[in-house]
Amino acid sequence: MINTVNLTIPKKKTIALIAHDNKKEAMLEWVRVNRDRLAAHTLCGTGTTARLIAEQTSLPVLAYNSGPLGGDQQIGARIAEGKVDFVIFFWDPLTAQPHDPDVKALLRIALVYDIPIANNPATADFMIRSPLMEEPYTRPVQNFAASTQERARAFSAAADGDKQ
Repeated sequence: MINTVNLTIPKKKTIALIAHDNKKEAMLEWVRVNRDRLAAHTLCGTGTTARLIAEQTSLPVLAYNSGPLGGDQQIGARIAEGKVDFVIFFWDPLTAQPHDPDVKALLRIALVYDIPIANNPATADFMIRSPLMEEPYTRPVQNFAASTQERARAFSAAADGDKQ
């Protein structure tokens, strides 16, 4: 049985905005259309994407490093710390990315922590207009500390059995 803990995404969400080079214009257009909705939340993003959004929309956006310089990993760490609640990541599936392992790690950590993530404008539109954006949302997530302790106990018991 998987041990879970309930985590809550607050009404005011911290939203990470990320876009690969070929998707930056699509991200900027999406942010312009959804500016008023986004203004109700705390925004962050990777390098150039964060800077462009801040400059072109006047929205405050906390900028992390660019993706290839560790920005994807920084946002993944914030997800694991409970400091990013929602991700809009317009990634380019048709262009090889030098930091592809980092992109996959970010997507994986968002799934592990059950964080809403949109990878294209249509999904982002559905998510940003959801009634759930206006209220806290609680979801069960695997309690990794308890799971680790259970695995350690099972390993120890198995090792003790081998000694007998």
